[in-house]
Order: sequence, then C-alpha cells, then structure tokens
Amino acid sequence: MKHTLYLIIFFLFLNTSFAQQKKWTADEANNWYGKQGWLVGADFLPSTAINQLEMWQAETYDSATINKELGWAAGIGMNVMRVYLHDLAWQADADGFKKRMNNFLSIAAKHKIKTLFCFFDDCWNPDAKTGKQPAPKPGVHNSGWVRSPNKSTHDDPSQWKYLEEYVRDILTTFKGDERILMWDLYNEPANSGYGMTSMPLLKKVFEWAWSVRPSQPLTVGVWFMDFPEINRYQLENSDVITYHNYSDTNSMKKAIDSLQRFGRPVICTEYMARSNNSRFETHLPILKRYNVGAINWGLVSGRSNTIFPWGSKEGSPEPNPWFHDVFRKDGTAYDVKEVELIKKLTGKK
Repeated sequence: MKHTLYLIIFFLFLNTSFAQQKKWTADEANNWYGKQGWLVGADFLPSTAINQLEMWQAETYDSATINKELGWAAGIGMNVMRVYLHDLAWQADADGFKKRMNNFLSIAAKHKIKTLFCFFDDCWNPDAKTGKQPAPKPGVHNSGWVRSPNKSTHDDPSQWKYLEEYVRDILTTFKGDERILMWDLYNEPANSGYGMTSMPLLKKVFEWAWSVRPSQPLTVGVWFMDFPEINRYQLENSDVITYHNYSDTNSMKKAIDSLQRFGRPVICTEYMARSNNSRFETHLPILKRYNVGAINWGLVSGRSNTIFPWGSKEGSPEPNPWFHDVFRKDGTAYDVKEVELIKKLTGKK
C-alpha cells in the first residue's frame, strides 16, 4: 500500500486505561506470542486473483492454486499468511463465503501456516461490485484492488448494519479456530484521502469485535503519522501491536524501538518494497533480532501486478528490481539468494 511510515510515538498522549475490559492485558498478549515462534510470511493473494472478490467468490475461488502457492511458501519456512476478506463477498453468499474461508484455513493448516484475516481496507479502487472482475491493466500496480467497504458505504453510517452483521458473523463462526492467528480489523484507516472520516468506522469495528471477543487477538496496524488521533486509537485498543513500514532500515529500527515500548508483541504486517530500500536481505535479519513478526507484501507474481511499483503506468515493462512478490508463476524464485536467506533465518532445511 502506498505510503512511507516514520513512526515517532508520543506516549504522553496515550490513555492506556481505555477499553481495558475488552483488550487483552500485556501479559496475556505476551504469553500468546511466546507460543507462536517467530512469525514469517506474506500478504497473500493467489496469482489467479486480481482482488479480494476474485479470490473469494465461488466462480473464481481457486483452491488448487492456493494449495500450490502456500506449498511454495511453506517450502521456504513461512508460517503465516495475511489474507484480505471482503464484505460484498459475504453479503452475496454468506454461507458459501464461510465455507471457502474454512477451505482456505484447511489448506493453510495442512502446510503448517496460520492465517491473519483482515476485514476492512481503505486502499485503492473505491467502488467494488460482485461478479466478474476487471482484467488487470498491464504494468499497473494493483489496478483491480478494491476498498472494503465501498466509499458510499464507508461514508454513510445508515448502511453499516450489514457491516456489523458481517463482522459479528465471521468472528462468531471462527472465534475459537486455532488455525487463525489473529484478526486485523481494518487496513490503513484514513488512506485514499479519507482522513478522519474513517474514525467512526474504526471505532465501530472494534466495538463489534469486542461484542464477540474471539479467542484470537485483535489488531489494527499503524501506518502513517498524519492522523495521530487515529494512530492513538489503534494503539490503545489493539491486543497486539502491528504496523506497516516500506522504508529503509533506519526507519524500520525507529518503528520497532517506538512500538516495543508498549510492552506488547510487535508484528510488521506489511514491508518489502525493493526499490524503496526495503528488502529481505536488509530488513529480515533486523526483524528476527528484535523478535518482530515479518509479513511482506506479496508471494507470487500474478494478476495484482504488484511486481510493479506504486504509480506505475500502463504498459510499463517488467521492473528491475521487482517491487513486491517472491515467486514467479511457475514457482521459481525471483531471487534465489532471497529465498535462501528466508530459509536460513526460519531454519527451513
């Protein structure tokens, strides 16, 4: 997602007493984290899907490709995938959507991979529609990715009743599922020019999740310092601290130092943009040294076109280096040295 994160946390603004009855204690969070081992993985979209709807709709749900590509991830030691859901896929076919989620979890578990599901997202195209999804625009990064919910729904609280039903239904169904690592309630609130208009929905999704209080931790990752009130709310109310950082090692170290002062587990749920000086060889050893979970953007080059950088133009040639992603569609590594490093650091033989 397009941004640069320079995290400087001003603790004097924090009110850690808020929501203590609903949020895990630091001891609970750290005990949970101590049982996980070092978490390493990717933000996952199968190469045959352009967006969340193409991944989850019955007509295009591709269990064979999911199985194959998660096998490649497991083969280099990855043990977690962050996966985006979409409210419209649930609205169109709630029972089928949950069955496909269960199928995904079964496939992932077979490969000893846990799943971090993400509900809402403020990034990219504003108006998703169910049904056949658009073809990728050649050379354009994430040309078909869609926000969840749509902008018109995001901006109109009178439409949120079904969003509440969606969140509560999914959390109630899977609240005790040990195949699920964690719930990421809202990706990058305030992105796409939304700013503070995302605060009401951010607060609501936490309230809806607390009403179920699943056994897995809840989080919303900090990603941008322009809206300190939103960052403050995310940090005050997340069981586990998550964040995004696509910048150099100096920025990554500052982020880790700032966030570990909260005394809770810290997981980076988005990083690795090669032409931004965010690379496996520079960043993954740092994340391991600090015991910070490491989830990079992208696994297999596909219809999302995330090998291309943010702002790429239609018709752009294959970039050197790739922006995101680890594998080509045939399962060969983009960079053999990268996968060997990942295997070494994860202890995969």
